[in-house]
Amino acid sequence: MNITAIPGLHHVTAISGPPQANLDFWVGTLGQRFVKRTVNFDDPGTYHLYYGDSDAAPGSIMTFFPFVDAGPGRAGPGMASAVAYAVPDLDARMMALAGAAVDFEGPFERFGERAIALRDPDGLRVELIEGGARDEGFHSVTLWLDDVEPTARVLEAMGYTREAEEAPATGGTGGTETRVRYRSTDPERGSAVDLMTSDAASIGRPGAGTIHHVAFRARNAEEHRAWRERLATAGMEVTPVIDRQYFDAIYFRTPGGVLFEIATDPPGFAVDEDAAHLGEALKLPAQYEPHRDRIERVLPLIRVPS
Repeated sequence: MNITAIPGLHHVTAISGPPQANLDFWVGTLGQRFVKRTVNFDDPGTYHLYYGDSDAAPGSIMTFFPFVDAGPGRAGPGMASAVAYAVPDLDARMMALAGAAVDFEGPFERFGERAIALRDPDGLRVELIEGGARDEGFHSVTLWLDDVEPTARVLEAMGYTREAEEAPATGGTGGTETRVRYRSTDPERGSAVDLMTSDAASIGRPGAGTIHHVAFRARNAEEHRAWRERLATAGMEVTPVIDRQYFDAIYFRTPGGVLFEIATDPPGFAVDEDAAHLGEALKLPAQYEPHRDRIERVLPLIRVPS
């Protein structure tokens, strides 16, 4: 199959602390739709929570493993350090956040766009960047690296091109940051990736408030197979295709240390419940369904903000 470029992000997955505070922020404060309540494939005693836009569309999906006893993490080189959403009216969002007594940084300008930044309850940096025609979907993700070029070559193999560079400036790391923006040559939602270096003294530590992996889109299974072949040819150690119930996935770690995934659009989040009632019931992978009673007893009760 002749493939040209990954169109953009599919989802971003992070680690959090207790699930209720996570729900309150992502649904109550940011206004995301609660798309799915399921469990971690490797640890069914832990939720896997999904948030997205009103259509639960790829390019808007933020997911969390909420470990109740998770220690605090810290972003550093070799990790994705921030996720950004595109918003059509930044002033309106700032007024809403201020009215709800939610602290934020900014507004500031990046690559000619106005933006603000805030932190979720576990410290994950979330940026809102003005310019989207629709609210709710991704704008970009930031990767904190020691050296930009090895990861840049991976993005180029995925059909991204260097769009702009920004002069060193003080940023969210607390140090002087230098950014290079890469953009898909076949762009859809979430088509930008910022490669950032910083002189801040930080050693990355996985834990609550850190991003676990960044997932990019394949529109269908045929594209997915083609990307696996291309990336393997480019020297990446790519996993076999893994069934994640709502999409098929492949994973590989970039030379800069960040874990990448490529996920298919189908079958989507309405495969096991009605599209109008996503997130209302606990959905389990088939192998865990016989253990539903025990799993439900272990999982903490959660309430979706109205």
